[in-house]
Amino acid sequence: MNEPLSSMLAIAADHPAFPGHFPSRPILPGAALLDLAIVALQQALAIEPGALQIGSAKFLQPVGPGSRLRFDAEASVAGRWRCSLSAEDGTPVMQCELRLGPRA
Repeated sequence: MNEPLSSMLAIAADHPAFPGHFPSRPILPGAALLDLAIVALQQALAIEPGALQIGSAKFLQPVGPGSRLRFDAEASVAGRWRCSLSAEDGTPVMQCELRLGPRA
């Protein structure tokens, strides 16, 4: 599959990561953003959990409760995917590279 992938993701206002990050201004931690991208790509490619490895990640903007994000992924070379999450207005939130790899 070499076609670009795209989907919309909703961040629930009551996401379990918000209470500890941070009380006065809740933001979704980077690990949770990476998990969203990994799960979205796993589902799109119909692959099992654990089949993807993180090559790189860059966090660009905070994500708060109730946000809607656009997930985009494009195949690059040899099982590598360039992925991004963007806010509804197009502002980049996260960029990462995920790759197919051996299960741990």
